Parts: sequence; structure tokens; C-alpha cells
Amino acid sequence: MSMKVYDADQVSIIVGGILIDSGFADGEFLRIEQEGDDFTDLVGTDGQVVRSKSNDRRATATVLLSQTSEGNQALSALSNLDRSTPNGAGIVPFLVRDRQGASIYTSEECWIMKPPDVSFDREATAREWTIRLANLVRNDAGT
Repeated sequence: MSMKVYDADQVSIIVGGILIDSGFADGEFLRIEQEGDDFTDLVGTDGQVVRSKSNDRRATATVLLSQTSEGNQALSALSNLDRSTPNGAGIVPFLVRDRQGASIYTSEECWIMKPPDVSFDREATAREWTIRLANLVRNDAGT
């Protein structure tokens, strides 16, 4: 049995060609949540179960950055571009990859759902960027 080591510094986040590789919030800095189940099921009166495949591959990625992170400016520019330009100029590819293992999460189309809520405190606070993924393709693997 060999020892495994996880290193948060080896997680790459790329949104529309923008590499976010620093300025993460303390603790959790990325969360990816799939919208629905891969399968649903229904049971008939006689007890027969039928399983239905869902083709809904939408997901939400939340990127948590420190308020001082340069990533905030880059994501803000992308969000502003999307709101001010017609025809989906802010719809871009998404990629998260753990460079120490085989975990990878991609979507050919993503967009920023809304700018983060903002608070100012005695110490630096986090900014939570909510990014919608149209069609998540995922490989969950260890390091």
C-alpha cells in the first residue's frame, strides 16, 4: 500500500481560458454540484420497477476566492461581457483538473450566473462565484 498525498495547489480551474490558480479562500475553494440524478425510477401497481435515464447533465460550480484575488477581476470582466454583449459572449468552456490524479470536470458551455455577494469586514472575506455548467462531463478519481 502506498501513501497518497493531496495538494490543493495542484487543482487547476480554467473558465473561458482564464486560469485561476491562486487567491483561493481559506478552506473549501471549489464545489461542483450536479443538478439532478443520473436515473429516476417508478414503481407500478404490480411492483414492477422501471428505471429512466436522465439526460440532464447541468451542474453548478462554486469558486470561492479571497476578496484580494486577481481571479475576481477576471471573472468580473467575463460576467460584465456576458451581460453587455448579445448572443452569449460570456458562454465559455470550463475545466477543473487535479493534476496529481485523474479527476477532471469539464463542460463545453458555462456562464457566470451572477456576481458574488459582497461583504467587507475587519479581515478579508471570500467571494463566491456561481458558475452554471450546461453539460458536465466528469471523472471522479483519486490521486
